[in-house]
Amino acid sequence: MCLDDQPSQDLIARWRAGDEQALKDLLPLVYKQLHRVAREHLRKQRANHTLQTTALIHEAYLRFAGAQGVSVQDRNHFMALASRMMRQVLVDHARGRVAAKRQGGVRVTLSEAAHVADEVDVLGIDEALTRLAQFDEQQARVVELRFFGGLSIQETAHALHISESTVKRDWTMARTWLSRELQNVDVP
Repeated sequence: MCLDDQPSQDLIARWRAGDEQALKDLLPLVYKQLHRVAREHLRKQRANHTLQTTALIHEAYLRFAGAQGVSVQDRNHFMALASRMMRQVLVDHARGRVAAKRQGGVRVTLSEAAHVADEVDVLGIDEALTRLAQFDEQQARVVELRFFGGLSIQETAHALHISESTVKRDWTMARTWLSRELQNVDVP
């Protein structure tokens, strides 16, 4: 799949220059890949998650449209940022559900408690990834793109402008670190 086709590059350059319509025009060109990334994010969520693939894409789009000072370099960078925004949408959604469950007087069934635990795991992964980024930003970015975004080694290398061997090394080291940090969460 060619991730840096000329029409996308032109639209990204126009958007970077301040043309808001360019982002609207870019969406149809990258929608299929955004859908794949959103599906990958949701695949790691609880089975009956209330956000659907299309809603996740639209939430990420709204964050892009409202973002100030976003400097997208190319289509791969755009996809990496979209993946990060999708992750943040899911984390914010989980935080909201956990907060709602914690409000006084709310009765929670066992199955609902299990779903809250799943959402806490999402929050735990997010917190661990934030800690990882404090001492190795690149490893954290590799995890975001590979685990949350579903990008291949090659796509991740291209998005981060590093070699595939560096992605493989960072991916292995980050998975080991995260597994140790989370202990009870399996990071594939």
